[in-house]
Amino acid sequence: MSTNASAIKVFNRWSTEGIKVEDPGLQRYVSISPVLVPKTGARYAGQRFHKSRTNIVERLINKMMVPGHRSKKHKVTSGHITGKAQMTYGIVEDALEIVEKKTKANPVEVLVKAVENGAPREETITIEYGGARYPKAVEMAPQRRVDHVLKLMVQSSYQKSFNGKRAAAATLADEIVLAYQFNQQSAIISKKLEMERQADASR
Repeated sequence: MSTNASAIKVFNRWSTEGIKVEDPGLQRYVSISPVLVPKTGARYAGQRFHKSRTNIVERLINKMMVPGHRSKKHKVTSGHITGKAQMTYGIVEDALEIVEKKTKANPVEVLVKAVENGAPREETITIEYGGARYPKAVEMAPQRRVDHVLKLMVQSSYQKSFNGKRAAAATLADEIVLAYQFNQQSAIISKKLEMERQADASR
């Protein structure tokens, strides 16, 4: 008996049918393949570029579990939930529900567009020539572009909710919506513009 892939919905609520990645550079690296439960348990971990085959919602959940540190303040970005899959699973589902209420659109599609809007195209590295160091603008790899957006999305939402009155799901939803709208109040968009401005000045 064959399974109709289009009938499978993320969290059994939101369809991925018809969602397209418009950025040509990210089309192979943002997976929107339908998945009922976005927790594959490292099914592709042994394969090269395995993250590219993982649904973008699952990648967000994985990043929420281990967000890393920001300015050497690990407690601000991760705190007590590090590695707790069930808790982050609920946070992301609640955040997508808030996004749906705010935008009146498919929250998975909103998330994909937010990732596209927030992915920097260039970054600056430091090269050493003749004992002196100089900044040099380079193109950012597609996989790194997606990872960078998800990292900022998670870290910014955790930082805003840490010791605050707002829940992590609400702050995460705000980041997704602001990036979707290309609003400079979003930490993702402001960081992207800053990085590309620095890269442009380093040519």
